[in-house]
Amino acid sequence: MASISLRKANTRLPPEVNRVLYVRNLPFNISSEEMYDIFGKYGAIRQIRIGTSKETRGTAFVVYEDIYDAKTAVDHLSGFNVANRYLIVLYYQQAKMSKKFDQKKKEEEITKMQEKYGVSTKDK
Repeated sequence: MASISLRKANTRLPPEVNRVLYVRNLPFNISSEEMYDIFGKYGAIRQIRIGTSKETRGTAFVVYEDIYDAKTAVDHLSGFNVANRYLIVLYYQQAKMSKKFDQKKKEEEITKMQEKYGVSTKDK
């Protein structure tokens, strides 16, 4: 209902708003059904991807059909308590995510080069 009023008012959305949400601080044992129950209240969901690896546990991506539904979900679910954990709901931003990945990859390359050539970063 709130999304209908947003559309009628022809509200301009900030540039970071998109249909894909990045959710952090999820309980590790949360199921897909529970995610659909929580996020489905705010609109039609196209896809939910829950992190399963060691690095991605406790995170998920939620893709809504409509951008206004995604905005409503962010507004209502940021700080929402699930199993004594407060959710962090953000708009997915490709540039920021790839920078984190690139940084990690570069650090690994530097470590490999230091080991290969016997270089230490410790002061002697």
